[in-house]
Parts: sequence; C-alpha cells; structure tokens
Amino acid sequence: MHDHDTSERLASFADVLAGELPDNWTSSHLPPEAKDDLADLADRIWDLDLVAASLAEHPLRRAAVLSRPDGAQLVVLDRHGVRDGFLLAAVAPRALPDEAYRAVAEPNGVALPDDPFLSAEQVAGDLLPRYDIALAQARANALEGIQPSRPDRVVLTWQQDGSVATASVGDSAGAVLEQHGFLRDPQSGIYRFSGDDTRAQGRALREIGPRLDALGIGTALHHPGTRTAPTSAPASLPPAPAVSRAPASKAR
Repeated sequence: MHDHDTSERLASFADVLAGELPDNWTSSHLPPEAKDDLADLADRIWDLDLVAASLAEHPLRRAAVLSRPDGAQLVVLDRHGVRDGFLLAAVAPRALPDEAYRAVAEPNGVALPDDPFLSAEQVAGDLLPRYDIALAQARANALEGIQPSRPDRVVLTWQQDGSVATASVGDSAGAVLEQHGFLRDPQSGIYRFSGDDTRAQGRALREIGPRLDALGIGTALHHPGTRTAPTSAPASLPPAPAVSRAPASKAR
C-alpha cells in the first residue's frame, strides 16, 4: 500500500471515529510535513504501555488528533506490522505542569480494529472513562499548587518544572496572557507558560505587567513556600526555582 493511501486511510478512520464517540469530537490530520507538531504530540502521548513501545521502535510520522471542547485529545496512530488496525492513545494537556501528573495512573492506549464503529464502542467503554478520571486527577493536582488570582490581581506561581502558571483570571487578563504565549487548559482554567525557553518566558513576564497594569490589574509572582510578592510591572525576571530537567520524552 502506498504511503498516500495509508495516510488517507488513517485520516478517514479518525473522521468516522470522532463522529461515533460520545460528546462532540472533531478530527484533524497531521501529515509527515508537520514535523514540529508531530514532535510536540509525541511528547504528550500519555502512555507507558502498548503505544509507548510502538513509538520507541517507530517514530511518529503521521497522526490524526481527535479533540473535545474541554481540551481532551486522543491520537490515532498507525499500528506497524498490522495491516487492518490502528493504535489510539490519550494526550496530556499542554497547559498542566509536569508535577500535576505525579501519582496519576496513565490512561494507556488501546489497539483498534479497522472498523470505526466497533472501535468507538471499545473506546467509549474503556479508554475514555480511564482518560477522564486521569484528567480530573491531574487538573485537581495542578490547582493545588497555584495561588488563586482575583479580578484585580493576577498571581503567577512558579512550578517545580520551571513553568509559570496562574488560574481564575478574568477574560481581559486571560486575553493578555494568551497573547504573550500562555496556554490555557479549558477545563481547569489554568494558564501556563512552559519553562523550556527561559528567554521567551522572561520576555513574556516582563511584557504582561505593563499590559495588565493599563487595565487596572496588578500582578504578583509567587514561589511555593514563600510570600507572594506583588508588583504592577516586573522590571526583570526573578530567578526560577532550581529544577532537574527531564528528557523530552518523559513519562507522564
């Protein structure tokens, strides 16, 4: 089978599967040319079993992503060595810090037949319930480590993985955060800026202060275990807590 035909088969299967799952799922296709998106997706696949083993031998070259309005995502992958079948895995949200996943059981993926109707029944009765439980636990864990914000003040909390997060901010403040690179988890309301690029993170923190101040909203930077330091416009980025960096392909 030609690579183009295989890719079309994957995309078509995912489209039908999305329409058969409970709730409102949409499907999008990532072709081999979308290398950056595929690399990001591979890092967020929430699996330590069947799918992880497959990715260890066969790097992700294409995928179909199923998305639900609350931020939940599933990914459909080729099942190498099996002509009539696919793999399906849960995807961890970008906007949650790494420590949110500690002590949360991975919602490991499943193998599916080349029948989207039978597959939808299998996913709805197995993977989806496990994924929803894991998502709820991770989102609750993330909120425990974040200081609450107020309508007139955004509290930004350093996370152990070097990211900065905030929650419960109004629409105006949220728009400013998203314009400066913060990612929002739609279910928990957490806004997070990863610590992977500290220069970009520092620039964002310096720039959002004056933007929020112009809206009458103060900002504060909080290190867990210390008092919150209010400021309307941070002039420079305070040092982040020392963290040990995990490899890019970390386990959830």
